Amino acid sequence: MRGLGRWMARVFLLVGALFLVWNLWIFAHVLLWKYRNPEETAFMQERLAVLRERDPGARLKKAWVPYAKISVQLKRAVVAAEDANFLDHEGFDWDAIQRAFEKNRRKGKVVAGGSTISQQLAKNLFLSSHRTAWRKAEEALITVMIEAVMDKERILEVYLNVIEWGEGVFGAEAASRHYFGMGAGALSAYQGAWLAAMVPNPRYYDRHRDSAHLGRKTAVLLQRMPAADIP
Repeated sequence: MRGLGRWMARVFLLVGALFLVWNLWIFAHVLLWKYRNPEETAFMQERLAVLRERDPGARLKKAWVPYAKISVQLKRAVVAAEDANFLDHEGFDWDAIQRAFEKNRRKGKVVAGGSTISQQLAKNLFLSSHRTAWRKAEEALITVMIEAVMDKERILEVYLNVIEWGEGVFGAEAASRHYFGMGAGALSAYQGAWLAAMVPNPRYYDRHRDSAHLGRKTAVLLQRMPAADIP
């Protein structure tokens, strides 16, 4: 039994050491990306692998654009759509989480999430799209890192440049050119709201651009946008 106990202790120490090294690696990248722009994310790598199963030569559409050159209308729309309390919380919107929990409980399935922009950024940068308890715990830890290192403007800048906006389309600049043939800085209020409405399910809406649901969401966001506070 003593031998088993020592073996178990070594396993736990090894697992703990690997966990520490993994998170130190992540924290180092969060520090780096405070000043430098990430060239790719874990989610981009995952989507590219899927695309290359069908087409070995597939490439992602993406192009970094500075925060100042992204339409204010798109910024307001995304904050209104994804995280209305973005400037007020420190990574977690507990009221939104509670509302999502109650809605999911009434429906008997997951139909709503309470993730903030910071949480979504943590997932996009480092984690897979698969829903697991470990991923949610790791997402929370990375969110704390991001909020501790980056200010709100940098968080929103990185988020707008890395999130998925269609089949192989990532970031505001690529999305603006993919859907409207213009740069991200020239988007109107309607165009910004339309793109923000796509965020929860971008590949679907890329294929169903005339969706009535997308139109209704866009109209709601146009009403909410004037009240959205952005960095």
